[in-house]
Amino acid sequence: MDMVALEGGFADTPREAAVAFRACLSALARPGRIETVAGAAPPAPVSPAAGAVLLTLVDGSTPVHLAGAHDVPEVRDWITFHTGAPLVGAADAVFALGAWDALQPLDRFARGLPDYPDRSATLIVEMPALTSEGARLTGPGIETEAFLSLPEVAAFRANRAQFPQGLDFFLAAGDRLAGLPRTTRVEDV
Repeated sequence: MDMVALEGGFADTPREAAVAFRACLSALARPGRIETVAGAAPPAPVSPAAGAVLLTLVDGSTPVHLAGAHDVPEVRDWITFHTGAPLVGAADAVFALGAWDALQPLDRFARGLPDYPDRSATLIVEMPALTSEGARLTGPGIETEAFLSLPEVAAFRANRAQFPQGLDFFLAAGDRLAGLPRTTRVEDV
């Protein structure tokens, strides 16, 4: 195991994990709101925000799928050392990490069952940038409307149409994090 895998976790784990957990909850509870998350320093190409989500929400019983450029030894070792999470194929993932194109097609991830919609995957999408511009968001947790830069609109609209089943998303860019739960309506502007 490379030394890179041993570094980059939270320096003050109880405090930083609590702050990151709050940011994760806030991001999903208020779609379109961009949170700042610090403390994690994962190996490239994982962003600090995506690393903080993994350090906070993933443990030894949480299967993780790495897609595309994120499926490299340094990232695999880092996740295994810091979380103990098993690395799996897309169909068995509870969390998946990668760039939007690498996570395609989305139908390979679990979308829950009619009786158990919670048995679905959460995708952590690495973005080049994350801004409060672009697609119009409405729905639970949004007072009137919000705007968020998304990689596309059609996939998120199709995901919403499957409610109560579907995928939930975290979008990460640098230390910025946003959430997009399956309940959010997404429209082109």
